[in-house]
Amino acid sequence: MATRVVLGDGAELAVVTAGDPAAEVTVVLAHSYAQDHRVWHRITDTLPHATERPVHVIAYDHRGHGQSSPATSATATVEQLGDDLAELIADQATGQVVLVGHGMGGLAVMALTARHVDLFTRRVAGIAFLATSVGTLSAAVPHSVGRVVQDLRGILGSHIDRVSRKAMAVGLRWLLLGDDPDPDDMRLVADMISAHWPDTVALFRPGLDRYARDAALALAVAADVPVIAVVGDRDRLVPTAHADALAGAVVDGSAVVLPGLGHMLPLEGAAEVLPRIVGLVHAALRKAGERW
Repeated sequence: MATRVVLGDGAELAVVTAGDPAAEVTVVLAHSYAQDHRVWHRITDTLPHATERPVHVIAYDHRGHGQSSPATSATATVEQLGDDLAELIADQATGQVVLVGHGMGGLAVMALTARHVDLFTRRVAGIAFLATSVGTLSAAVPHSVGRVVQDLRGILGSHIDRVSRKAMAVGLRWLLLGDDPDPDDMRLVADMISAHWPDTVALFRPGLDRYARDAALALAVAADVPVIAVVGDRDRLVPTAHADALAGAVVDGSAVVLPGLGHMLPLEGAAEVLPRIVGLVHAALRKAGERW
């Protein structure tokens, strides 16, 4: 079901939900930079049927992305994305919450954790970081993605509008996808990034550059929460060591490296990611007092 959530500053987030809105556990899916909620379609279609008890699933577009309200130079920051996520949880999520962040979405989870400690402590029961960087790649993702699109425009000139999806799929395959990508995934990635170029790419670049990704601070708050960090061994943006760093910062952390996969784990790694999310949901239900 598609809906819109009005935030405290008047901005609106486009939200898609699945599963049981009264479930004991809500899974919130936060997408990456220059993408939108469509990246989660394999998870949102499958997760409600994969758990032993009902689950509520929320996927949304960050402000400045997809169908959500535009961002401004003042609100195109990771900190603001963390605040938006906190409002979304307070407004839409039921019961315990499992957070799943991909790339920049993982940074938004970190920002929420550091900036909304009370909400995190009361509600969050698990985190999955997918292809999420820790502290050293503040400019890599926006620069690389933007450069590929810019170069394609320079090569194709006036023909870019007619052939952009096909051309970008070829150009972005090496950067963002693994060994054997699905053609549908290639087209979707190209479509999402093309839709956010150049405005969103340019607008969010300074905020990403400025964000001091203090994972130690964020994960100190999350020390007792199960954390799974997943990365593909063909990811050209996030080294596998970053998954180890995220998992090693908490008591109950595990790092998973998926062979042959690149940066787009919600798409190309959905079959491997899904059971890990299900495991976090079941752990959250146990925390809530459910018996299996």
